[in-house]
Parts: sequence; structure tokens; C-alpha cells
Amino acid sequence: MPSVPSPLRRALLRAGAGGAFAGGDPGSPHLGLVVPVRTPEELTAVVGTGVRVTLLLSPNLARLAPEGVRAAAEAGHEIAGWGDPEGVAGLEVAAGRPITLWSAEAPRATPARLAARGLTPLPLPLATPEPGGTLHLSAAALPTEVPRLRALGYRPGPVGGLPGLRRARGRDLGLHLYRKAVDDRFAQAHRVRALTGRADGVLRVSRQPAPPELGWPSGAAVAELHVHSPRLVGLSARSPLAAYRAFARSLRDVAAALHEDPEFADVQGVVAVTLFHEPLAQQGFQVLPLPPLRARLYSLGFRLMRRVYGTAVPTSEPEPRLAWMERAAFLARHG
Repeated sequence: MPSVPSPLRRALLRAGAGGAFAGGDPGSPHLGLVVPVRTPEELTAVVGTGVRVTLLLSPNLARLAPEGVRAAAEAGHEIAGWGDPEGVAGLEVAAGRPITLWSAEAPRATPARLAARGLTPLPLPLATPEPGGTLHLSAAALPTEVPRLRALGYRPGPVGGLPGLRRARGRDLGLHLYRKAVDDRFAQAHRVRALTGRADGVLRVSRQPAPPELGWPSGAAVAELHVHSPRLVGLSARSPLAAYRAFARSLRDVAAALHEDPEFADVQGVVAVTLFHEPLAQQGFQVLPLPPLRARLYSLGFRLMRRVYGTAVPTSEPEPRLAWMERAAFLARHG
């Protein structure tokens, strides 16, 4: 409990099969916590934490501990089901309220069977926390993980309380496939480090040879900035000012990486090829034009990314440029 659904079922759920939820607002720090509970003892322990979450309960547990299920519901926990949806009536009786959410990860909980009983599949859980996403935690991990998530700027709570919770659609499946086929492969090939532990972290970084436009000695290395596009798009949709502030805070994360990560100990500077070079100029970066061919190639790539991630925020310039800053100056300002 829970099991892993087949790749086909996961794809169907990402596309909205059975009215499946996709998640909440990616610009919000809220995070849906789902806690699978297997025993009455685990149920008592979760209720005792005082943290409101979505509890994933089987109809069999409702038969074993109906008082515990009722106590959890009355304490403000959201009750969701796992297992065969035929048993939803018993879970509703124990909880004393209607059950509308169910995990589609069990073998018999197909989207069609859930929809036939008026149940909505929960969003598929993420491997790491993301704003507006859902995360599975064990009952034992709840007391330590919730304070850690809060310290990172997240607001954990039940899935049903996620701001902007919406149904999945075909575009969500396409976006997932794009991230797996393009973003994740790029990150792996270029050893891109995520600096996105905080809920509003929007930058990643990789070690690269210094661009020839800088005229630096052969063998010089730089830290190249990469934006976490879904987060920046979500933040910008809520508030351009909040997005700018998150970007500025994330530059401090880059400075910490330069200080602490041995891979970046000898980099000579920080660079970014970007359409949003004006915000970087405001943060002390110098800006250079790219050779025409490289500028056109980057423009095509950025245009595709903007279409994929659906950003409506206008760019600072129609043509990408190279923003750069020497290491000492960067650390003096952002370190």
C-alpha cells in the first residue's frame, strides 16, 4: 500500500482520466500531504501529531478501527480511500461524511471504476516537493518532515485544500513528457544542480566552459544559471514582483553553491544566456550580444519553452543575450 500503477494508467491519469486531479497552483507554496495509514496504531499516531493531512485509508481499516477513522475526520483530516472502491460505503460510514477522493494506485481502482462511484483520483505523488503538488509521507516521517517543509517555505496540508486545485487535461501529460524527454535529459547531460529546495527557489546551476564571448583564458570555467521554468511561470502568474524577489533570493543560493560545492570552487564567474537579461543587469550582471547564429538558435529554443510552459509574461528583449559577472563581484553582492 500503495502500489505503483502501470505506465499506461499513469499516463491516462496525467491526461485527466476519470476526472483525475492534476494538482494546485504552481505559484503557491501550498503542498498536499498524503499519508498512507495501514494500522489502527498508525492512525492514532497521525491524529496525535496535530498536522492536518489527507489520510489514505482502506475500507478494511475502517472496519478494524471505525472510531479511529471518525476521530481523524473530526480532527480535520481529509479522508481518502485506497484499495477496492467497492468498499467506499463502509469508509463513509466510519468517517461520518462522504468520501470523494481515492487513490488510483491500487490494482482495482481504475479511473473508470472510480468515476462510476463518483470518486475522483488523487493527483499522482511527486518524488520531491513542488509548489502546488502532492507528496506521500509515511506516518513515522510526519513529525520530522512537516517542520522541515515549513522551514523551506511550504504550507503542507490536505490535498483538497490546495489553492487552485484543478482537473488534469491532455496538456498536463504533454508537459510531463516534455520535462522527461527534454528538461531531465538536459539536466543529466550537463550535470545541472537543483537549487530549489525552498518553495520559492527558481534557479539551477551547472559547471560549463567559459563562453568565448568573454575572451577568458582557455580552460576557464563558469557557473551557468538555468531557470526552473514551471516555478517561475507559476510565480509570475501570481505576482511579477514576487517572481522577481524569488529570483533575487535564488541568486544567494547560487552564491552558497560557489562557496560550498567543490565542483564550483574554481569557477571564474557566473553566466546566463537568457531573454530576461534586464533583471540580471539590475543584479549587477553585464550584458553582451550573442553571435547572430547562436542568438537565432537560442531564440527558437526559448520560444518552444515559452509555448510548452504557457507563460504570458512579456520578455525583456526579443533576442537572448549573454549576462555575466565575475566570481568575486558576484560573491561580494550575493554571497
